[in-house]
Amino acid sequence: MLTTLTIRDLLLIDRLDLEFQPGLNVLTGETGAGKSILLDSLGFVLGWRGRAELVRQGAERGEVTAVFDLAPGHPALAVLDEAGFEHEGEVILRRVNNRDGRKTAWINDRRASGEILRRVSETLVELHGQHDDRGLLDPRGHRELLDAFAGVESELEAVRTAWSVRQRAARALSEAEARLTAARDEEEFLRHAVGELDQLDPQPGEDEALDIRRRHMQAAERVREDLARAHAALGPEGADGLLSDAYRRFDAAAPTLEGALDDVTEALTRAMDALAEAEQGAARVLEALDYDPDELERTEERLFAIRALARKYDVLPDDLAAHADVLRARLMALDSGERDLEQLRADLIAANGTYDAASTKLSERRREAGGRLDAAMARELAPLKMERAVFATHVTPAEPSALGRDMVEFTVATNPGAPAGPLGKIASGGELSRFLLALKVCLTGDESGLTLIFDEIDRGVGGATADAVGRRLASLAEGGQVLVVTHSPQVAAKGAHHWRVEKSVADGLTTSNVVPLSEAERVTEVARMLAGDRITDEARGAARALLD
Repeated sequence: MLTTLTIRDLLLIDRLDLEFQPGLNVLTGETGAGKSILLDSLGFVLGWRGRAELVRQGAERGEVTAVFDLAPGHPALAVLDEAGFEHEGEVILRRVNNRDGRKTAWINDRRASGEILRRVSETLVELHGQHDDRGLLDPRGHRELLDAFAGVESELEAVRTAWSVRQRAARALSEAEARLTAARDEEEFLRHAVGELDQLDPQPGEDEALDIRRRHMQAAERVREDLARAHAALGPEGADGLLSDAYRRFDAAAPTLEGALDDVTEALTRAMDALAEAEQGAARVLEALDYDPDELERTEERLFAIRALARKYDVLPDDLAAHADVLRARLMALDSGERDLEQLRADLIAANGTYDAASTKLSERRREAGGRLDAAMARELAPLKMERAVFATHVTPAEPSALGRDMVEFTVATNPGAPAGPLGKIASGGELSRFLLALKVCLTGDESGLTLIFDEIDRGVGGATADAVGRRLASLAEGGQVLVVTHSPQVAAKGAHHWRVEKSVADGLTTSNVVPLSEAERVTEVARMLAGDRITDEARGAARALLD
């Protein structure tokens, strides 16, 4: 419930402090006195879209504070808890509009984003403006209104989920069919490429190994002849033969020289041993350099084949094996694609079945709720002097979507025997207002905690009909809170609390003010609404009768 509304320097309001009460609160005043400004101010603090320029002329900033007293379990508390805001049974909303256009909001003295402010305000206040009935004329909004009345949140969620699964299944099947079609277009290429790669069977690292082996063989071909000559120079025909001959000669002469050649023969022995070791090492090197000339040719052929395939498929030589796996997988997908399609088709059939079941259940709930809404509307229209009007909810098939397979349209017949038709073509302005009031009453139901605001909901009606509207508003306000901006004395007389909006001019500056009315002042205000500027005793008497 809205308990306090404080406005500073906004539009035509200088300073205004209002304390609202439970029940039916009515606001009256001359046309242009500023009733819409009061609603603009309330909408501003609630985060609703409104006028761009709000700051009162001559002020640096405008500010609005609204205090709501909340019952335990109020929906706003859940929003505050989720957003991490502390609360103790009340919500204080404050919003400031600076002259430069910057807007800042607080909830319980903590900065709040516009999104959080709007989420909270949606649970606090519901406004039905002068042109709110235009929404009744658009059948696109009728389904949402019926769903709100039916309370089909779980059924709607089931349909949304089933629709999402159905869409994914349909998309998966479509994409698989496209892939299979594309794969069939390249089947010949895939089979040739996989065969070519499988035949060569390149391995990661093979390119480098072949290149190293090839370079070794090429190097061996260049140096082997020189190494063979050097090896021969170490052998019996070369250094080994000469050293052996010299050793024999020194050794033969040694006995006659009585040990003079011992050092020479020992040195020659060491030299011959070292020479033998060098000759053996050279022989091993020559043996290692000995290769099959055909091996070089085979190595080069395989190396060049690997590199040619790498260029052909635009990959690195080491990636040929992985590329072959990719192509092989695409070929396998082609071979198994039809089996996969069968499974995807089965998945789509199952998803369609789930969606059909969920949407059928939702349709049944909507048709059942449509009947209840029609009956509830009949009960509500009678007290509003429209007991002969017939309100009908039509639920007809529509294209499947995430919201089900139904189109919903409200039609009315305002007189017996008259054809039913869309609200906009059948109902007059005053009738639309009453249809709106009745529909809002039906949709609100047992919902508690919302402050309902009606802005001139009684326009276009008068006399007994206006009295009926006032009685229905008063009944709606029982146990809750309703604020009504009205020009109807019959509606104003039904208020439990009455405020008058006044406009004054002082020192060339226009300001609006809202004042609570005493019982005597209410008589005068209702008399003014009945008689105009010249209030007669008869008007006062009529006002007292209405108030009584």
